Amino acid sequence: MKTLDIAEVARRSGLPASTLRYYEEKGLIRSVGRHGLRRLFAENILERLSLIALGQNAGFSLDEIGGMLGARGGPDIIRAQLMEKADELDRSIRRLTAMRDGLRHAAARPAPSHMECPTFQRLLRHAARPTRKRHGQ
Repeated sequence: MKTLDIAEVARRSGLPASTLRYYEEKGLIRSVGRHGLRRLFAENILERLSLIALGQNAGFSLDEIGGMLGARGGPDIIRAQLMEKADELDRSIRRLTAMRDGLRHAAARPAPSHMECPTFQRLLRHAARPTRKRHGQ
């Protein structure tokens, strides 16, 4: 089994060594030994780090990602969880699209006061609504 020390993993993954140590502390990754004071990782650690990055980019918390990573290093993903996250992303996309469109409308409005614009008023009301927190936060 080929191993990589923490410096090489950091270089290849683009993650600082402190993040790798934190991931190990959280149980997301596991070192396979040490060479002096440096942690050693199996070469497949890079794939596991890519899975973690994918999960983070999709909006999963590190705890959620940890639950999806199987003991052997591969994903152990519950499809319903993926669908729930996809639905959450759809809601975020709709909300952000409406916000973008409202901002563009306000920027293009020639009137001296945006407060007179019904579209801008809707944007203000929408922005003032509390956002729902994700389950488990």
